[in-house]
Amino acid sequence: MRTPAQVAKHPIHPMLVPIPIGLWIFSFVCDLTFVLGSGVSLWYTLSFWTLIGGLVGAVIAAVPGVIDMLSLRGPPKRLALAHMALNATIIVTYALNLGMRIQGGGIAGVPLLLSIVAIVLLAVSGWLGGHMVYVHRVGVEEP
Repeated sequence: MRTPAQVAKHPIHPMLVPIPIGLWIFSFVCDLTFVLGSGVSLWYTLSFWTLIGGLVGAVIAAVPGVIDMLSLRGPPKRLALAHMALNATIIVTYALNLGMRIQGGGIAGVPLLLSIVAIVLLAVSGWLGGHMVYVHRVGVEEP
């Protein structure tokens, strides 16, 4: 099932989603490294900027994702809506996390908890995205 947001017959959304996923996972690893004993400010700084990079990457990846979602019908559309709702929740969670850090909050406590929640939601959303591709063939051009 082809999707409209593509380049050279390749869907754009799956090309872009590894950027925020990778940045957010690395942000979480930096958080853990900082909180669990390192205390080196480099880890705090890396976490902060990779969190921001993940937010920017997610918003960019959402554009072709929404374009593709609007072209779907039936069960794939319902899955895409759930996938989009989870991703919107993840973006809001990271935006709140960023806001707390900007206001001078430390990483330990609520910001770290928000990162854990967001990573879990990211895994569920990724599973839904994979389900759309591998089961419902969304974005796959059939021969």
